[in-house]
Amino acid sequence: MKRWLIFIGVLTVILGVVAFDSKFYYPTLPIDSVSKREVLESLNDTSEDIVKIAEENGYEWYITPMEQGKAHDNLKNLISKNGWHFKQQEGSGYFFEKGDNTLIATTEMWTVNFVIVKIPSDWKE
Repeated sequence: MKRWLIFIGVLTVILGVVAFDSKFYYPTLPIDSVSKREVLESLNDTSEDIVKIAEENGYEWYITPMEQGKAHDNLKNLISKNGWHFKQQEGSGYFFEKGDNTLIATTEMWTVNFVIVKIPSDWKE
């Protein structure tokens, strides 16, 4: 009986470590090409305010920490560096203009602490 309790205890600890390491408790991502763990590591491994995490289906995907609303400023700064001018925000959409072109970047709260940003891939042209 004592061996079974030890076995179950060890198995529980191992499963707990594996589950914690996989970041299963985070919500699903809107993209399939990267894992939750990779996304969090990319943000933790840099000093940048906003990090590109993937390019998928004609969009570039970024993540930024929320930090009391700074995520929206991080998005505006990133896009403004490429000559786009912020025009307005409507819901989760941020509208930018460059000459006669309009760019719409959308945001999604991934957790309380992080915002996922979706920008069309051709925005740097």
